[in-house]
Amino acid sequence: MMKKLAVAVATASTLGFATLAHAEEFDTPIGKIDASMTATLATDYIWRGQSQTAGAGAVQGSLDFAHESGLYIGAWASNVDADAFDASVEIDYYFGWAGNITDEIELDLGWATYTYPKAGGDASVDEVLASIGLYGFTLGAKYAYDPESALYTYIGYGFELPYEFGLDLHYGRTDTKDPLSSVQSKEKYDDWAVTVSKDFVGIDWALMYSDTNIKGGTCSEWYGKSRYCSGNWTFSATKSF
Repeated sequence: MMKKLAVAVATASTLGFATLAHAEEFDTPIGKIDASMTATLATDYIWRGQSQTAGAGAVQGSLDFAHESGLYIGAWASNVDADAFDASVEIDYYFGWAGNITDEIELDLGWATYTYPKAGGDASVDEVLASIGLYGFTLGAKYAYDPESALYTYIGYGFELPYEFGLDLHYGRTDTKDPLSSVQSKEKYDDWAVTVSKDFVGIDWALMYSDTNIKGGTCSEWYGKSRYCSGNWTFSATKSF
C-alpha cells in the first residue's frame, strides 16, 4: 500500500519550481545565478485536493537556484501525516530548465524525486514534468514512472483582481493506470481549486478552496479518513527571501 500511496501523493503541485520570487542575484565564473528561499505556514498541506497532514497545519520551506541560461535546481520540504505516510517529513528535490519561447510563451521542463525519510526507499517517487504558459494559462503534465506509473495533467489560469488581489483557477486529472481502490474501480480522478492571494507587508497571503471527486471509501483506504479528500479551505502565509 505504501507504494500505491506514494505515487498518489507525489509532488506538491502548488509549487512553481522555476519561479524565484525576490531572488538574490550573484555573479559567478559560470554566469549569473539567482538564489531564493521561501518559508510557509499553512492551515493544511493540500495536494491535488487531498490533505497530506490529516487536516492539521503545515510548515514548509524551499531553496532554489536558477542560472541565467534557464537551468534551475532546488529542494522543498513539508511535514506530513505520520500515520498515512509512515513518515513525518516529505523532502522533494528537482532540477530542470525554464525559459521564454516568445514574449507570451514560457516553457518548463524538469525532473523531480519525492522522498519520505524514515519511510524507506520504496516510498520515494520519481517524476518528469513539463508545462507551457501562454496568455495567463498554464498547461502541464507530470508523469510518475517509479515505483509505479501515474499521469497527472492540468490546466490553470491566473489573473489580477482590483486592489492587487490575484485569482488562480486550477483543474487537474490523475490517471493512476490501476483501480483507485477496492471500492472505486475507476483509474482516474479529478481535482480543482480556486485561490485568492495578495502580497501585504512583504508576505504572500492566500486563501484556497479545493475539492476532488474521490470517493470517501477510497480516501479512507489511502489516508484513514474519508474527509481528507473532500472540500477544504486552506489559508497560508509565505515569506520569500
